[in-house]
Amino acid sequence: MTAGEVDAAASTLAHTLVDRGVRQDDLVSVSLPNGRDMVTACFGIWRAGATPQPLSSDLTPSERADLEALARPAAAIGAHPSSDRVAWLPDVRLPARTGALPDLAASCWKAPASSGSTGRPKIVRAAAPATLDPSRPVAEFLPRKATQIVAGPLWHSAVFTYAFRGLLTQHRLVILDRFDAAAWVDAVEAHRVTWGLLVPAMMARLLRLPPEVRAVERVASIESVLHMGAPCAPALKSAFIDWLGPERVDEVYAGSESNGLTRITGTEWRERRGSVGRPIAGTRIRIRADDGADVPVGESGVVWMRRGDAAAYSYVGATSRRDEDGWDTLGDIGHVDADGYLFLHDRADDIINRGGGKIAPATVEAALESHPAVEEAVAFGVPDDDLGQVVHAAVRLSDPGALPIVLAEARSRLGRLAPVALHLWPTPLRNAAGKVRRSALAARIGAGGDPTTSGR
Repeated sequence: MTAGEVDAAASTLAHTLVDRGVRQDDLVSVSLPNGRDMVTACFGIWRAGATPQPLSSDLTPSERADLEALARPAAAIGAHPSSDRVAWLPDVRLPARTGALPDLAASCWKAPASSGSTGRPKIVRAAAPATLDPSRPVAEFLPRKATQIVAGPLWHSAVFTYAFRGLLTQHRLVILDRFDAAAWVDAVEAHRVTWGLLVPAMMARLLRLPPEVRAVERVASIESVLHMGAPCAPALKSAFIDWLGPERVDEVYAGSESNGLTRITGTEWRERRGSVGRPIAGTRIRIRADDGADVPVGESGVVWMRRGDAAAYSYVGATSRRDEDGWDTLGDIGHVDADGYLFLHDRADDIINRGGGKIAPATVEAALESHPAVEEAVAFGVPDDDLGQVVHAAVRLSDPGALPIVLAEARSRLGRLAPVALHLWPTPLRNAAGKVRRSALAARIGAGGDPTTSGR
């Protein structure tokens, strides 16, 4: 699809949205599969002066209704809205229309939805307007010109941001309808892809391909792969760097809120295994104890960030933790070393409190995923009468018969941090964006909804 075709289709859609009552700064929810229609929809919404609210097509009716009640969109594209009062366009392939449109730009260029690990929905309204200065520098890890492969779902904030930011800075997009490791390699080779964004779950699937399928010669065109969106186990990252080379692997730590970010190259990471890098783009970092006091270098606490004088995002359906001085936190626990490199331990909301001892799920998951039979692992806390919480983990295995062996090895390696039980899961534990709701897994385990269990 060419730029001219996108422009014509977006103009037609914008006329239709305006006719259906969409006005400047309205939210328009869009729930479409990855592909040209999703791109057209978002540009059409911007042309109408409104803000796209990308939503997963996998939302349950109740989840969609909850988000719709928060967002109060003026229109919905793709999935049918919960309320008949919301204007609905089932698709964007409309009879061509021409004519002038008002020169309007929304004050918020995107409003992605998030439920985090709690399951409580919220909407993150970006502070930046829907305007672009082509001469403005792009992020240091995003090339101005590239052939970009879009492997994740476009409803995810980071995927959305870099795909559309790339389109506006001379990127050619190669969009996969869904992530498949072999298809990713095929597309990189066929289209001479130079840049892409991955999450750790995708990286793991790529490394599980047979060596001949992921031969490094097939991905020789790649200049840089950026990974973010979830913690990356050191063993996985090390293997990924060994595959592509350290000069082609970048990592960024940031959130949908754009309240700060860090970056680390593959070369730096080899020297500081486990770090997510140093602050960039005007970001400052403080590590605070529970009482708000700064902790010494090397000690753990809650990671707080401040990004220069950047305008602040706003939540719908949640309250920001940003303080009066502009410092904000995503709720992660970590420490900074003497050279300013940030190391994350886990998210505060996910920490398991076992009898007063704090256990980071990422530590448990990394140990489990080091076993060759474990394709995916997610650790979480389950209520316990004696200890308050105990560690459980759900695992997806290449050999289900290995479940007792995996548990025994985890107990040997982790000691008191080991899960009391492993639950065999037949389906992916993380969604298409690499995210997981630990609370939902814990609730299902508590209700006896796990398929097969080892331990206890």
